[in-house]
Amino acid sequence: MSDTTVVAHGLGAEYLPLPYTYALIGGAWALTASFAIVAFAWRTPKLDPSRGGIALPRWVTRAVDNRGVRRTVALLALVVTVWVGVAAVAGPDDAESNPLPGVFYVLLWVGVVVLSVLVGPVWRVLSPLRTLTARARRRAPRSYPAAWGHRPAALGLFTFVWLELASPDPDSVLAVRIWLAAYVGVLLLGWWFVGDRWFARADPFETYSLVASRLAPFRRDPDTRRVVLGNPLAHLTTLPRRPGMVTVMAVLLGSTAFDSFSSFPLWRRWIDDLGEGSAGATLVSTAALLVFIGVVAGTFWVATRATGGVTRAQRAELPGRMAHTLIPIVVGYILAHYLNYIVERSQAVIAQLGDPLGRGWNVLWLSDIHPEYVLTEHPTVSSTLKLVFVVGGHIAAVVSAHDASLRLLPRRHRLTGQQALMLTMVAYTFLGLYLLFGG
Repeated sequence: MSDTTVVAHGLGAEYLPLPYTYALIGGAWALTASFAIVAFAWRTPKLDPSRGGIALPRWVTRAVDNRGVRRTVALLALVVTVWVGVAAVAGPDDAESNPLPGVFYVLLWVGVVVLSVLVGPVWRVLSPLRTLTARARRRAPRSYPAAWGHRPAALGLFTFVWLELASPDPDSVLAVRIWLAAYVGVLLLGWWFVGDRWFARADPFETYSLVASRLAPFRRDPDTRRVVLGNPLAHLTTLPRRPGMVTVMAVLLGSTAFDSFSSFPLWRRWIDDLGEGSAGATLVSTAALLVFIGVVAGTFWVATRATGGVTRAQRAELPGRMAHTLIPIVVGYILAHYLNYIVERSQAVIAQLGDPLGRGWNVLWLSDIHPEYVLTEHPTVSSTLKLVFVVGGHIAAVVSAHDASLRLLPRRHRLTGQQALMLTMVAYTFLGLYLLFGG
């Protein structure tokens, strides 16, 4: 992406509230101490989503389930989509004037995560394609192949991060237009042949929202179906175990790590020498992106299978059954990495929506918004929050992994079977902090 985008992603280590080396070592030790504590104090599985939770007033459940409320939210999302679509088709061709790239990379990519973590899988309601096809009651000629799982969504997520991080001109309005046209075409074609399940499995944003929502504090009571306020770590265990989910996690975590790495001066000089936007730079960036994703997938796959006392079939299932333990790391790193996007750049994007065609409009007085750069003006606060998000996410992952091991591994291997995954998460913490602040 452009230099202005890279700068928005993070802050240097000089703004940390403690020396950089201490932050790296302290994060690793915090993770190790957390593992030691839960290993000896947490002897039986406790993260059960069917246990308890504080039931919210019944009107909350009625409001959430009300068709009128859902349709109103969906129609509002559709109106916003049409408004952005006007900018996509008839707006200026430069990213500085056209709100399309900002909506695409900030409100959609980052906003979906924030909303999903706060309230649940919102994209299922907000998706304009689901809204447009909701009344088209037709019998699909085929059923969705169960063996595909979320693999189509993983591929869709990869095309998104490739466009953002490795394509010749990610800020190009034309490039975003082409991606969105392909997205709409592929989803509608798949829906035509296999029905609504195509949206649930193949839509990259719906799968992205599903993953992030597993960390939301709100969930359904399995018996009463009421909305309850519960332990988010218990909610993690409800992540569906389907083919491709580990790949989804690897794409999300690996691409975010590569985004941080791409701001390192050495990498920037190499890309500049190749010629930014050239075929050579694109190939090198694509290869590096694939390496980061592959490293995450490979290390997690090996670490979760490195245990004794299980059959070959059980060992093969462990990566998928442990995939939910990566969610806190993914969400923590994404929130840390895109914190400035969430708080600051989103304001500028919303202001642009007041005049999507560059004709001097001020629809709903949006153009009067003047972004408040509160994080840029307080870099120490920003860096501290990022440190908390990364380390906190990894600690939550360690707790979740320990609980999952107690449920999945034989008694004799419950501690030893976690060691490889624990060391892998320490490495993720160290590398994540280094990439986030080391550039």
